[in-house]
Amino acid sequence: MAAAGLLRRRGGYQLLRLGSVAALYAAGWLVFVLVGDSWWQLATAALLAVAFTQVGFVGHEVAHRQVVASRRRAERIGLVAGNLLIGLGHGWWADKHTRHHAHPNQVGADPDVAPGAVRWTPEQAAATGGVQRFVTRWQGVLFLPMLTLEGLNLHVAGFRSAFGRRVRRPVLEGSLLAAHVVAYLSVVCTVLPPGTAIAFVALHQALFGVYMGLSFAPNHKGMPVLGPDVRLDFLRRQVLTSRNVRGGPVTDWLLGGLNYQIEHHLFPSMPRPALRRAQPIVAAYCAERGIDYECESLPRSYARALRALHDAGRELRA
Repeated sequence: MAAAGLLRRRGGYQLLRLGSVAALYAAGWLVFVLVGDSWWQLATAALLAVAFTQVGFVGHEVAHRQVVASRRRAERIGLVAGNLLIGLGHGWWADKHTRHHAHPNQVGADPDVAPGAVRWTPEQAAATGGVQRFVTRWQGVLFLPMLTLEGLNLHVAGFRSAFGRRVRRPVLEGSLLAAHVVAYLSVVCTVLPPGTAIAFVALHQALFGVYMGLSFAPNHKGMPVLGPDVRLDFLRRQVLTSRNVRGGPVTDWLLGGLNYQIEHHLFPSMPRPALRRAQPIVAAYCAERGIDYECESLPRSYARALRALHDAGRELRA
């Protein structure tokens, strides 16, 4: 990878990338102001949901030092992109995501497969009770509707981490999150009357959560979930628990480069435009060593993820 020049940062690309995402974000809010008091604002809500998620992708790339090498500069950009622009706690998310990368899909180590609103294994499903038991029983069907609440969940998690002092700079993070909420609601309530404002916020946050969830769901869901005692070498731990999604430039943009999940997990600091070139090298390397390399279409990836969730609750339906 180093010999092919795929690990070096791309200054020109990053400037273009950051500029285009900033322009999309600004354009979304400009359209919102220009449209004014109208139910057409529901279309603007969809545009801003896309803009918010694209900003989230920038925060992801910054956290992995794909944009700048300096940890301090990366943190500053991440706080602006995450906390201030979209209300997502950068410190909380970066810590959670780092632990995920270290042990993807491993119970007890990866926070992304910890039991919560969704249960990832039959053992987790069997330990549920009450309303959660009903949700787990049908979580394969309920997953997409539940994603409409994911945007709200991300906002709440950021505030909880700041107020619980579980991040390095709780005051700064909490202040930036609060500034986002105040600015967001101030603009919405200034431009729209109460009824339209409520509908706009509800739809915008719902679509933001769905887009974020659908961007991450194909990557590991439906892939092997490792028990806490399973030990694998780095290569197999990253490859066997990850899935790539086939597609072209449109898929790359829509999924923020996360469709090259295997390459991203093996080389987290590799800039996004290099991932496509790295893919055949990694695939050939895995084939030489007899390591399964998963690559599916986007519809099939979603189908496998939902089927895995549905299968986890099978015993509760028996």
